[in-house]
Amino acid sequence: MTGSGANNAVWWLTSVAPDPEACRWEWERNPLGVALLPAGRRWDVLILPGELGYPTLDVLTRLVDRPGPVLAGFGDSRMGFFVPPGTVARWLGTGVRGAGSGTWIVVPYPGRASGGMRWLIPPDGSGTLTDASLLELAMHEAAANLAAGDGSGGGGEDGAG
Repeated sequence: MTGSGANNAVWWLTSVAPDPEACRWEWERNPLGVALLPAGRRWDVLILPGELGYPTLDVLTRLVDRPGPVLAGFGDSRMGFFVPPGTVARWLGTGVRGAGSGTWIVVPYPGRASGGMRWLIPPDGSGTLTDASLLELAMHEAAANLAAGDGSGGGGEDGAG
């Protein structure tokens, strides 16, 4: 992601910060390429274990042209799906963590590599989020495929696990 796409994404992400201008300025100069941003304002984040997250993303990308932003981090052991604000407060699911109102998340700068966090699907700046109901359906299908030993997805971008 380069140019105006990255600029739009940065604006959208930092718009939730207490001081968006200061956040953008610091983020652009941060050698780690990450910012700490509050969840629950424009988006919540549902955090899935990587072994379920990757097959869920595979299913999700077959269902919609472009889901909302998706983060991967910590050696791909966790994936964060950006969903509408308020989702975390209503979410019931075993093994799924949430970052909603009152929580903060580490976010890499769009289009830049950072230590430990990366965008699998970067934000486009338009505010596109993943519909939580659709994400839940994708999770169920992915879990069923895993339970059946289907072997589709689950190992990162190259399919290796």
